[in-house]
Amino acid sequence: MKPNIVFLDAYSLGGADLSAVRALGNYTAYETTSPAEIVDRCREADIVITNKVPFDAATLRALPRLRLICIAATGMNHIDLAAAAECGVTVKNAVGYSTHAVTETTIGAAIALLRQVVYYDRYTKEHYAGAERQFHFGRTTHQLHGSHWGIIGLGNIGRNVARVAEALGCEVAYTSTSGVVREEPYPARPLDELLTWADVVSVHCPLTDRTRGLIGARELGLMKPSAILINVARGGIVDEAALATALDAGRLAGAALDVFVHEPLEAGNPLLAVREPDRLLLSPHNAWSPVEAVEILVECIARNIRENWKNN
Repeated sequence: MKPNIVFLDAYSLGGADLSAVRALGNYTAYETTSPAEIVDRCREADIVITNKVPFDAATLRALPRLRLICIAATGMNHIDLAAAAECGVTVKNAVGYSTHAVTETTIGAAIALLRQVVYYDRYTKEHYAGAERQFHFGRTTHQLHGSHWGIIGLGNIGRNVARVAEALGCEVAYTSTSGVVREEPYPARPLDELLTWADVVSVHCPLTDRTRGLIGARELGLMKPSAILINVARGGIVDEAALATALDAGRLAGAALDVFVHEPLEAGNPLLAVREPDRLLLSPHNAWSPVEAVEILVECIARNIRENWKNN
């Protein structure tokens, strides 16, 4: 008998073709789902697909029929994994689908900040026509080649960023947040040492008890005033208020964030009031979302259903 499949936040895949998933069972999709709606919508579900709709212990215990949760993403911090195991619910995420997409976002953000792309785009559109001089040096720019690139979290994405950064002429080092020691082609440094050494720091680790608040005011104070910080991992790893303060005080040259503690951003977030907004690039958690990556993501979801439902 075909399983009942419920997708709770289908909007999050941006209108992707989900026919490969729909073909695997009795499929119901909701564009969005609030926490209060989860139990009613999943009561008859054998399989639930969720991108960011959370499942805590109480919700899982209220769904005795549920056997499989497929996360339409890599991060699993919104699922109570211990409670899922107690309830006999298998949880599968999508691994590797966005490695190239997030790598490109990371490298692009570094170049955009170092080359002052936002400032020079605005200057050219507003002031270059009819200017007296051919060249304009309103902001100092830097090249990526020859810089020190520090990576926090050398998983699939972190390792790929390291490979590309090295190909662009950077010296790469990393720090592990998992505590697992592996043989890697790049030197490992303690976090404090990495932050002091790096010209570019990019964050690629999962959000865990170990990494929550990992980069706060103290850690930002260790970085060079000429350095930039990029977080494409999870909000909550970087203290947003401390980052805004560091940027305003000139203790950091620039930053790029694709993830935030609250998504969407809450009104009054200090990042929205940084005095020099050209030094801060913000994007709405979409580093992972090129069409090509989403197609792979859908394949991952379908494969997780095929491989894990046959055992039920």
